[in-house]
Amino acid sequence: MKIAIYSRGGDSVKDEDLLSLLQELEKYNIRYYIEHKFFEQVKHLFTSGQCPTFKDSADLDESFECMISMGGDGTLLDTLTFIRNSNIPILGINFGRLGFLATIGQHELSEIVSALVNHTYLIDRRSLIHLDASVPLFGETPFALNEFAIHKRDTSSMIKIHTYLNGEFLNTYWADGIIVSTPTGSTGYSLSCNGSILFPDSKSFIITPVAPHNLNVRPIIIPDDSIVSFDIEGRTEQYICALDSRKEIVNKEIQLAVKKEDFNIGLIRLSENSFLQTLRGKLSWGLDKRN
Repeated sequence: MKIAIYSRGGDSVKDEDLLSLLQELEKYNIRYYIEHKFFEQVKHLFTSGQCPTFKDSADLDESFECMISMGGDGTLLDTLTFIRNSNIPILGINFGRLGFLATIGQHELSEIVSALVNHTYLIDRRSLIHLDASVPLFGETPFALNEFAIHKRDTSSMIKIHTYLNGEFLNTYWADGIIVSTPTGSTGYSLSCNGSILFPDSKSFIITPVAPHNLNVRPIIIPDDSIVSFDIEGRTEQYICALDSRKEIVNKEIQLAVKKEDFNIGLIRLSENSFLQTLRGKLSWGLDKRN
């Protein structure tokens, strides 16, 4: 068995955290490949100064049991650019803060490695959102797990976002921006803008305005077989277009449309970790926090 390991490194993952994981893997003779930039940060931990590494998606195939993401949800979202449509599931170990996607705790390292060996883990299939544009954007990875977003570039005036659903006019949003979120992303940026929470297997998208000018404008849930397209107006010539944590600056003349991606990705979880359990734990539901 072999697995890939990715992390942004820095202060989020301590040396002893990585060593604990590697010791668990070595206990079961699991081969590991570390993303090369992360390895440069931790190579001092290896007496030989060497370790199998990978650079990009070309180095990965279905022979890998999974990719382990060490960090928070943002780190896990980074792994999509490596995984793409390879069908390698992602295992998120949470070294960040809230962690709706990276749900495995640091204290569960032994348990999750044992589950990998014995194949007692579960894989949740998660839909992605795909961006089509009149000019090439985001290279070979024009898709996202959480959301697509349009946002004004400066801090002053709003932008006008003419929005169409399957070619039919839906609304014009006078706002700082707009989000089209997957069910997975419903607990992310969209939630902070008053979007609804969706179950991960819901076949839906959420269109959520960011700081809309009109109070009668609210998030709307649509079927995920819809195509959502946009025309942008504003006092400035450019705005921000984002897929998860990746962004590009684009001219307002560019045509944009989003739809459900043709493939999905898998997130590994332990059998006892349910979506409802995650919601209750992360949002403190059912607890009296008033004192």
